[in-house]
Order: sequence, then structure tokens, then C-alpha cells
Amino acid sequence: MKLFGKVKFSEHFLGVVFAGIYLPYLAFQDDFKFIGYEEAAKYKKSTGREWADAIVFAVIAATLIRGLYLEAFTIPTSSMEQKLLVGDFLFVNKMAYGARVPNTPMSFPFTHHSFPEWVPFVGGKKSYVEWVKFPYAKLPAMGDVKRNDCVVFNFPAGDTVVLEHQNQVYEQMIRDYGKDFVYSNFTVAGRPADKQENYIKRCVGLPGDKLQIVDSKLMINDQEAYFDENAQFTYKVVTDGTGFNEKTLQKKKITTEPIQQLANPNEFELTLTNAAAEQVKQFSYVKSVEKVIEPLGYVYQFQKTPVFPNDTAYNWTRDNMGPFTIPKKGQTVKLDLNTLPLYRRIIHNYEGHDLKVEGGKIYIDNQVADSYTFEMDYYWMMGDNRHNSLDSRFWGFVPEDHIVGKAVFVWLSYDAQLGRIRWERLFSLVH
Repeated sequence: MKLFGKVKFSEHFLGVVFAGIYLPYLAFQDDFKFIGYEEAAKYKKSTGREWADAIVFAVIAATLIRGLYLEAFTIPTSSMEQKLLVGDFLFVNKMAYGARVPNTPMSFPFTHHSFPEWVPFVGGKKSYVEWVKFPYAKLPAMGDVKRNDCVVFNFPAGDTVVLEHQNQVYEQMIRDYGKDFVYSNFTVAGRPADKQENYIKRCVGLPGDKLQIVDSKLMINDQEAYFDENAQFTYKVVTDGTGFNEKTLQKKKITTEPIQQLANPNEFELTLTNAAAEQVKQFSYVKSVEKVIEPLGYVYQFQKTPVFPNDTAYNWTRDNMGPFTIPKKGQTVKLDLNTLPLYRRIIHNYEGHDLKVEGGKIYIDNQVADSYTFEMDYYWMMGDNRHNSLDSRFWGFVPEDHIVGKAVFVWLSYDAQLGRIRWERLFSLVH
């Protein structure tokens, strides 16, 4: 831009950050003309300007790398244990499935949807504006999402959030407390897809797959699905009255989850892998070890219909649901009042159609509908820590436009409970 007489920092900033808008604008200005190399060489930058240019370049380069190629994430919950642990820091390859063009490109660098709480004046506030919005598009992909990939995606049910309780699902709060109570007592906000919370789960079901869960056993296309050796369930353990020491179990790598003592002082709930459950059975003071299974029709005490499709017509639980087919782009399904709960969120929230039911009839965009053809591919995501994971069993399908990337490797792992770095996990691959 120096060759055209544009030497100010603000002009260079606009030319780099908003090139698609600013450069065409300059082209139509009467004073925008080529001044030549000799004239441009007369301009010398000050030390402050050199530093400013370097910082801006570094921020832009880092933002592009973070947005289109590789981004660092941390694991905040135990939903993927023992494969991924709380305190794992990992890199996610956004090129694996095709990097998305941001829906909301005007965002403060190095933030997701909000400023950190410690930032003065703006802590916790929205860090992006929606003045410019782009439709879903992505760059060429290295490959497709494969079954059992560890995938990072934007939380689909996070399109609406209760700001005071962002760790809870908005629609579940509406079911539990009622819309009037939620809106009267809390602040509710909407978020575009690329600003919804990032989740990481294992993709267990692909578009077009038939899925069923029977007594916690996952079935894909009528075959027992892959089950990672580090995956966990909750077990009821009965002892002779002897208790468990959590730190001892952690050091022995039997479990990292808190131990729950039940009403009977001899009964406990432990989160265990299959191998760890066999170890616990060998303890001299243990009488029995049984997996905790929620049967069809199980009544949840403190939540109303928390399991997908979140409708009283379905008696599904986290351990027993289906069968159903995961929606695939171009696939047409029969639509009636019985099947509508499965696809309601897809039709209205993800694919943007007006949906209502009147007089026992379903209307899509004000037209009576008895079938629906999907416009996107969808996926089914589950955590390896099966009884401690908020996943597709509770909020349903993940649309293709919410996919962020593939987890590649752990570059650092810190155990806050034991106060140490897990050296054995450094630079370990995620698979």
C-alpha cells in the first residue's frame, strides 16, 4: 500500500484486516494512485510504528492459524476419561474435516464468545459483534468424519444460553422450571453456531447409521459398536463395611472420579473401566460389583425428560434408547406427531424452517407436511465416560456445520488433584 501513498498505521490495518471492503473502496477514490518505488522509499517508520506493525502481524497470523489450521483446547470435564483426562491440553486439527469460514468474523482476538472474567470493565461480556455474518461454508477437507474419531464441535443445544447458568442446557431449564420463571429471573441470550461452547466427544454414529443402545451396550447397524478399553461406566460396589480411599484408587489408576456413598453405608458408586471393575472385584472386602443400568421408563427425580428426544412419548434412558436412523443429507423421512420429537430441533433450529403443529397437523413454512428431507448430515457423539457425559443421548444429533475439527495430540497434561504434570501423557496421540 506504500506504493499508493498509504503509509498510516490505520490504513495498513484496514488494508489487512478488512481487505475485502477497504481495497475496493480505495480503488474508487480519486486520489488513489501509484506513486512509484522511489517516492515510497522516502517514508521511514518510527520505532513505535515498527513494533505496532509487528504486533498486528503476529496477532493476525496467530488468529488465522487458530481459526483455520490448528487450535489449542483444554479438557475441563471428565466426560472422555480415561481416554482424555481433566487437565489435558491438546491440539485440534481444523483442516481434518475442512476448516469453517467463521459465521461471525468480527471478534476480539483469542477469545471465543466472551471476555475472561478478570478483564476490567468487559469481563464476562460478549467478545464479538454480529454486524457481519457469513453463511456456513468450509475449506477443502483432508477427509471425512470417521466413526470413533475424537471430534471437537460446537454444542448444538448452546444456541440459546442462560448466562447465569451456562453449564446447564437452556431447554432443560425451561422443562424443569418453566419459561416464565427462567426469563423472569435470569438473562437469556442467543449465540451463532461458531460461538457456541466447544465440546469434545467420540463420534460413534455417522449419517445414515442405525443406532440403538441396549442395557448400556451401543449397537450400530445391528452390530455391537467399538468400545474403547479406557471407557467407563458407573458401578454399584457392595463391601463388608470397609470404605474406599479416593487418593489410593487414583494412584493405582483405578478411578479418578469421586466416590459416592449410598444410603446403605456398605454400598458405593464407583466410575470404572471394565478392567478396573475386575480389579475391584478382587479386593478382599468387596462382596459384589454391578454396572448401574437405567431401564426403559426410568423416572428421573430432579429433571423432566432429560434424555433425547426430550418428550414424554418416549421412555428412553441413557442406557436404553432407539432404534433410530441418524439423519443424512438428502434422506427423506415420514413426519407425524410420533416422529416429530426426533426431528423438531433439526427442522427449526439447525435448518431454519418455521415449524408449528395445529389441529393435529404439522406445518413447515406454513405448508402441511407429512415428510421431511434433510439438508445436512448429522452425527451422534458420546463420551467415553458413559455415565458422566452430557452428550447426544441428552440433546440429540450434531449438525455438520457445528463440526470444528479432530483432536490430534495432547501436548501437556496437568493433574490438579495430585499437583503434578502427567509426564507420560505429553505428546501422546488421541485416537
